[in-house]
Amino acid sequence: MNYTQNQKISQITPSTLVIGIDVAKDKHVARAQDDRGLEFGKRLIFENRIHGFELLLEWALRHAKENSKDHIIFGVEPTGHYWLNLAYYLTAKDFDFVLVNPMHVKKSKELDDNSPTKNDTKDAKVISQLIKDGRYSVPNLLDGIYAELREGVKLRDQLIQQLLITEGRIQNIIDRYFPEFFDVFGDWEGKAAFCTLKLFPFPSQIVKMTPEEVLRQWKPFVQRGVGIKRATKLVETAHKSIGITIGSHFAQREMSSLLDQWELFKKQLEELDQELEGVVRTIPGANEMIDITGLGVATVTTVLSEIGDLKKYKHPQQLVNLAGLSLRENSSGKFKGQTTITKRGRSKLRRALYLAIRPLVAHNPTFKALHHYYTKRPDKPLKKQQSLIALCCKLLRVLFVIGQKQCPFDGSKLLQGIPQEKTLQAA
Repeated sequence: MNYTQNQKISQITPSTLVIGIDVAKDKHVARAQDDRGLEFGKRLIFENRIHGFELLLEWALRHAKENSKDHIIFGVEPTGHYWLNLAYYLTAKDFDFVLVNPMHVKKSKELDDNSPTKNDTKDAKVISQLIKDGRYSVPNLLDGIYAELREGVKLRDQLIQQLLITEGRIQNIIDRYFPEFFDVFGDWEGKAAFCTLKLFPFPSQIVKMTPEEVLRQWKPFVQRGVGIKRATKLVETAHKSIGITIGSHFAQREMSSLLDQWELFKKQLEELDQELEGVVRTIPGANEMIDITGLGVATVTTVLSEIGDLKKYKHPQQLVNLAGLSLRENSSGKFKGQTTITKRGRSKLRRALYLAIRPLVAHNPTFKALHHYYTKRPDKPLKKQQSLIALCCKLLRVLFVIGQKQCPFDGSKLLQGIPQEKTLQAA
């Protein structure tokens, strides 16, 4: 289905049956109408099970036959994740399936009865009316390798979140029981520091040991990089520690448990990264994207998991809109407000692009030159933040072309048509 407003409206013809569905966890409500808003029959309540989906299709096909409709379009207000099963079921049956913005439903429900009343039957009718007016969007339902990528990236984000939580809890115990720990070690993740936290994490245990005993305990785990000097400093620091001493028995149990969890999450994350890299490199154009200086495998994986198959898009502006990076103007009459990005799109994609553009500006000569030009040009120079957002859009356009043509990145093409082109290329 097409994506412009006029094309959306043109797809709702006199032969179209519009079905709006209010989605819930267990039961959904459907209502049907034509392109003029005339409603057919009563509402249908069906369960979120296979027999419920079959009942919906039977009901929809019956209304289509009775009213001489040869095109059916289903639409829902996305509620959590409960709409996904129905979406994949209907698209597998080759029916058109669209989404309606929940904010549009909320603001439109008073048009008919001038009442803010909310119920499932009323919402289903509002959804069908919005679809009839072309106020819908086509969901990006991933399948195949792209669906696998999205699930893998979601798991990766969860592992990183668990790692951060575990690291914070380990840091909490160190700050309470041995705040001078980092006077001896620069980082608790180092081999000697990690070994210390595993074997004798608290000053009350260290003060009972000599430096030689500490060094002997380290040696099976740390072959080099630490010696008697570091062991002596650890013992001396432990003697002067102001850490609390109460509850140390179970605090040590907690520390041991957290370290085991951290090691497990770290190992799972490394294995997952290797598997994701193997998967993403099989996608056409992904290797050329990864070869761009300053763009990592993790960024390309996240971007493709959010976008899906790039060949399904007709124009790079679709990607910009998907990321919520399209511009909106705030003005009225003589008042001219600031132009900002809409942020109406996939926040994870927008975040991945922003985190990717900073190292690109630092390490990629082309993006570095473009950032310099955007911020230093004599006519309407951009602020640094504005330039980064503009470069995020530029990066999306680059990825779009590479995904379509599987061609290597050529930075000189990005600099064509820009004043001082030769100077920028030399820089």
